[in-house]
Amino acid sequence: MPEQPTVLVVGSINMDMVMRVARMPVAGETVHGDGFTTSPGGKGANQAVAAARAGANCIMLGRVGDDTFGQTLIDILAVDGIDCDNVMITPETSTGAAMILVDGLGENSIVISGGANMALTPDDIFPRSELFSLADVVVLQLEIPLPTVRAAMDLARRHCCKIVLDPSPVPGRLPDELLAVDIVAPNIIEAEQITGMQAAEERADRQVASKLVERGAGAAVLKIGSRGSLVVSADGEIARVPAYRVDIVDTTGAGDAFTGTLAVAVARGNRLADAARIANAAGALACTKFGAQTAIPTWDEIHILMEDQREQSP
Repeated sequence: MPEQPTVLVVGSINMDMVMRVARMPVAGETVHGDGFTTSPGGKGANQAVAAARAGANCIMLGRVGDDTFGQTLIDILAVDGIDCDNVMITPETSTGAAMILVDGLGENSIVISGGANMALTPDDIFPRSELFSLADVVVLQLEIPLPTVRAAMDLARRHCCKIVLDPSPVPGRLPDELLAVDIVAPNIIEAEQITGMQAAEERADRQVASKLVERGAGAAVLKIGSRGSLVVSADGEIARVPAYRVDIVDTTGAGDAFTGTLAVAVARGNRLADAARIANAAGALACTKFGAQTAIPTWDEIHILMEDQREQSP
């Protein structure tokens, strides 16, 4: 496997509008917030940044609007060396946006507006077959239309790329055909939504992961917060990978840091449990800073955390 793999991300590009609150409001309630900021985001763009900072050659395929946010977001991705030649500007359409509240514990609540992301169609995908021929891994999420996700999966399979799917946000029912990927990497809430099963306890989360494999995934890698991650694969690999200990500031983007880094680690030939361990470190570090892309760590930072906590282990 290449030391510097190529990762193609087909997905969303958003501008995040973030505000801190002491606690989340309930329905009908107004609460005071502070620290309003705008920050680059979108699950696809976040995962592209994570892949690039973890050492991959990264290509982004997506759409932005023809507003002021659109070109700004392209320019920001380019700073990380991401190939944005296939990020298209969509006339008379707003760029995708996310409204994010972050509470005093660092937990977040997010509402997204798809904007130009929803204008990304299979007709944008199939003429770009050459991008898939370059990729070792294709990373997908569900903030773009499902037919577009299917088109990207089709080309990825034709070119023998590994497919990593972050199935978020979960639609009303996720078809099994969309789970037929090499790795599906939901968080625990998303896994429950997809399977209709509860996963609050360790034995239950293994059953949920196994169900995702039964429905077609080559492997399920569950992101389970303070408990780290859980790997269950069709070839019999089962591993609980502990979380790294950090001071949590903001969990926004932590799952995307995990997924993008996981894709790079897998492309480099790491066993899935080892790849999840590396991704856990990336996700943990993303919780130590405010924002999504602004908090995603570099490979050097990931390596330092892993070495430090390895040395501290009994």
